[in-house]
Amino acid sequence: MPEEKVAEQITTQITTINDLVPGMKTVGKVTGTELYGAFVDIGVEHNGMIHISRLSRQRVNKVTDKVKIGDEVEVWIVNVDSQAHRIGLTMVAPPDISWDELADGQILTGEVVRMEKYGAFVDIGAERPGLLHVREMGKGYIRHPSDIVKDGEEIEVRIIKVDPQKRQIDLTMNLNMSIQELREEEEEEEPFLSPMEIAFRDAQKDVKQRKRPNARRKVKHDHRELEDIFQRTLNQR
Repeated sequence: MPEEKVAEQITTQITTINDLVPGMKTVGKVTGTELYGAFVDIGVEHNGMIHISRLSRQRVNKVTDKVKIGDEVEVWIVNVDSQAHRIGLTMVAPPDISWDELADGQILTGEVVRMEKYGAFVDIGAERPGLLHVREMGKGYIRHPSDIVKDGEEIEVRIIKVDPQKRQIDLTMNLNMSIQELREEEEEEEPFLSPMEIAFRDAQKDVKQRKRPNARRKVKHDHRELEDIFQRTLNQR
């Protein structure tokens, strides 16, 4: 059944707040806007509210930049409190794959959505992209991820590890080795660094390169400089 037809069918079934279920998709009309979000009539006795953070995946500075009164919008139910007459909505489509559905060893097709010098981020339909570290792209030395994959390219990847608490998904392009073999290989190589740890390491390198042999600096000055470079490095990523 086409997605539009499903949305139509769900919408016609909604008559009261008790019909609403988290994850349900429907359509509504924007009836009001505030600094913190927008109110939407979805055909029940109480309007739902879309918080500004749920208007888009990208940052929204002003609610009216995204929606205006009278706009018809597609929304998903986030939460329902029939006692308090509150309905939480979102305009951000839920992920195709939930954290509960992700498992070590799964082979999935995803799209390369971002490149960094240490690897590529791949959208596999989960809440956030997984990290394909450069060392998981093939054997031997790889100068840069762009030598192997390109932005927008669809690739087949395998999940090495899922960490729902940290919201991290580690991926590999090696589809033949067992998960145990992949993990043993990782342990033999240098430990995996998160993007923040890499930024911190780069900041430390910058400090060392900028130090002069004969310069006399107090320890507190070194710490302040390290923090400044660390912050600039994160802002560039």
